[in-house]
Amino acid sequence: MTVSALSSSRWRRLIPVAFLTYSFAYLDRSNYSLGAAGGLQSALHITSAETGLLGGLFFLGYFVFQVPAAGFAERRSVKRLMFWSLILWGIFAAAQGVIPWFWLFLIDRFLLGVVEAAVIPAMLVFLTHWFADSERGRADTFLILGNPVTLLWMSVISGYLIAATSFRWMFVIEGLPAIAWAFVFRALVADRPRDAKWLDPAERTAIESQLAAEQAALPKGHGYREALRSRTVIILALQYALWSIGIYGFVFWLPTIVKSLSGDGIGSTGALSAVPYALAIILMLVGSYVSDRTGLRRIFVWPFLLIGAAAFYASYAVGTSNFIVSFILLIVAGGAMYAPYGPYFAFVPELLPANVAGPAMGAINAFGALGGFAGAYIVGVLGGGTKSGSAFVFMAAALLGAAILMLFVKRPATERQGTSVHAAPRSVSRRVHTHLGGVTVPLAARHGGRLKTH
Repeated sequence: MTVSALSSSRWRRLIPVAFLTYSFAYLDRSNYSLGAAGGLQSALHITSAETGLLGGLFFLGYFVFQVPAAGFAERRSVKRLMFWSLILWGIFAAAQGVIPWFWLFLIDRFLLGVVEAAVIPAMLVFLTHWFADSERGRADTFLILGNPVTLLWMSVISGYLIAATSFRWMFVIEGLPAIAWAFVFRALVADRPRDAKWLDPAERTAIESQLAAEQAALPKGHGYREALRSRTVIILALQYALWSIGIYGFVFWLPTIVKSLSGDGIGSTGALSAVPYALAIILMLVGSYVSDRTGLRRIFVWPFLLIGAAAFYASYAVGTSNFIVSFILLIVAGGAMYAPYGPYFAFVPELLPANVAGPAMGAINAFGALGGFAGAYIVGVLGGGTKSGSAFVFMAAALLGAAILMLFVKRPATERQGTSVHAAPRSVSRRVHTHLGGVTVPLAARHGGRLKTH
């Protein structure tokens, strides 16, 4: 029996923890978008470009600490890293509600980015320590679902919190829960299966054995430098930077765009801004499930990004003349941009050995942070999507570039042949399984969709 066939307490215990951890992180970085639309800009007496700079500066701090955070998570402890990160980002997030000066707000947003830099690389490394290849697309998707699910309810609740109190109280109320969650996180997780006393011994053995077998099928890397020089990592880093321009240009400016197009108040604006994320959740779940079932990754990334680019451009073409059509196109763009996350982040660990996969994911996410800065800041310079359609064209071009770059990532053998590991012939399946630790696990692991038989 393979690990993926076991009824596992891992899913019941660890996936909700991963999901909620990323949810708190995304709440405390992204509620800025509602604050900007709900009075922050006028309270600080700043322009759209300065508002975009505040939103984007988070990503400069985020960029600097991605690779070190991934390295610490792989070599030492995700548990320890995330405990302190949660406490610090809760403090910096809540502080946004009491800071009266633009320059101090700049410092706080940068520091918020620094301490949140650990979240994605650390949690992705964490999931590679707990879930096999055939599970990881879904595991990664449930982690990343913390993004659109949080934006879904945050857009509604934050909008009405601002309407009922102020944008300042919204920051304070939504920042403090991360501090309490730090202690819950530390109590519930273990860094690796061998450290988990709550895990059934047979399952602990099965997990450790299968993960070891999967890694044995890959050549061993030599560290950070090799990861950062890899052609695949370089392409994916550039690709993710362009993708993030579209994502964060959308996330940080959607409430402002919707408020401008509809003319509604901040409460209704928040509710409308939640709609694209409902579609995103559905597409992410379906895409990750099918990707894991088929063993295919790349084909679940570039087509959705192409659709997102087309929807942004079409929304620009429609302009402000028809709010309903323009808004429907924004819904499509938002859903399409989020759909590939699970298959995408399951891709890297399947292409690289564990000792370089962590730094590689950190590097890729670091370039995504630069894209996030560009998306938030440049869209602001272009008018926040309200004074000019050039912001929509900019985001469409970035997504188009991301889709094209994905075509240059070396395709796994199974994608070229139109087959999958899960669909391997029974005779092959018998040849590539052996007993390890009393549990039947694949001797030949799937990495990047390749099935290796010996």
